[in-house]
Amino acid sequence: MSIYSFFHPDLTRDKILKSVIAFTIPLVISWIFQQLYNAVDTVIVGHFLGEKSLAAIGSCAAITELLIGFGNGFGGGLGIVAARYFGACNVEKLKKVTAGSIIITICVTAFIMVSGHFFLKPLLRLLGTPESILDEAHSYIWTIAIFSGVLFAYNLLSGLLRAIGNSFMPLVFLIVSSVLNVILDIIFVKNFGMGVRGTAIATVFAQGISAVFCLIYIVKKATILLPKQESFHVGKSLYKDLTGQGLSMALMSALVSSGSVILQSAINSFDTMIMAGHISARKVFAITDIPLITLGISSSTFVSQNLGANKKDRILKGVRAACILCVAWGILCTATIPFASRTLIKIVSGSKNPGLIDFGAKYISFMQPFYAVLGILVVSRNSLQGLGSKLLPLISSIIELLGKMLFTWIIIPLAGTWGIIMCEPLIWVVMTIQLVWVYEKHPIIKEARKEIKSKRTETERLVERER
Repeated sequence: MSIYSFFHPDLTRDKILKSVIAFTIPLVISWIFQQLYNAVDTVIVGHFLGEKSLAAIGSCAAITELLIGFGNGFGGGLGIVAARYFGACNVEKLKKVTAGSIIITICVTAFIMVSGHFFLKPLLRLLGTPESILDEAHSYIWTIAIFSGVLFAYNLLSGLLRAIGNSFMPLVFLIVSSVLNVILDIIFVKNFGMGVRGTAIATVFAQGISAVFCLIYIVKKATILLPKQESFHVGKSLYKDLTGQGLSMALMSALVSSGSVILQSAINSFDTMIMAGHISARKVFAITDIPLITLGISSSTFVSQNLGANKKDRILKGVRAACILCVAWGILCTATIPFASRTLIKIVSGSKNPGLIDFGAKYISFMQPFYAVLGILVVSRNSLQGLGSKLLPLISSIIELLGKMLFTWIIIPLAGTWGIIMCEPLIWVVMTIQLVWVYEKHPIIKEARKEIKSKRTETERLVERER
């Protein structure tokens, strides 16, 4: 068996645990490299431009997460619809999904670009970004937003490839572009003196390369996705499904990130050492939670394909396997990362400031015991999306938004920096309770449990007769 075939499992037929792991591993590596886009920005800015520029990137980190999260969510939502028709072996509808996704993505990208041009600087001021770093922060986030079409293009194309079970090739293309991003970051910042805008330009250019590679691969090797001329007669019902699923996942990410934007306004009220320590800790968190996030993505694809194939029992078993893997990762992180927290913050920030390092280390150490909870949260929410639920998973994002508003306006002013540290882990607990309850009450999950119980009962009867 080749490496490619191993990491390109049949999610509707292969052994469940094996297929989940094989599909997830390339996603984990892909997300590591994707996070390196921003982590490299942080490291290079911290080492070559100093703590003030690092704080500038930190002050708009929540907005950056909002844009990236919206793009990832939108592409993932469109991919869920594609996965459903792929699982059902409906090639005609799959091509229409691709055509409709292209049109919808162009419209959404245009809206993001125009909104970013006019509203980013007022938003930074609203968040309380210090005037001393406002221009630097705006130059970075404006560049990311105005070229958001590159982000959306990559997420759409890689999402379509994942929908047909191929998480391996987007990884290959992302590795190439990530290496290019590191090289360009150093050239633009160190050699050309372009400041924080240089890191943003490098990020956009490198991600554009990965999008081009994905497109070439689809044209050459994944022609099942290529729409024909008649495929662009998408139809209202499919447009509605695509828009609803795409916007549902995008808004889910946007609501979470909007809460982070609101929380950022409280963080920006502290000194630049706390701001820099926070962004450094968030970069560490963004890497260590990748297995949890990618298991969620795998769950949505796995569930959607098996829903299309009408294999409800596999849905139940696949989600259970993903949750077990998340808990295992949470236990491993809790047992190891706190001991390396100070070293990790030093590496990411490039700083020796004890206040920055102490805050960052406390932040990531407190989070670790809650990783298992976060994993179950992410898997449950993405599985509900894979089941076609558009509204109910959004409630968890609303809970997170309200929780961050509560912390921003009441708890952080009273608890200080500990309020920042405790905010997200405590909110995760509430969100997970709601999502697990919704998942267990979903009609398809109830039906799957009945089918499994019925099969078990029938097997027991046959065994009893043989005796």
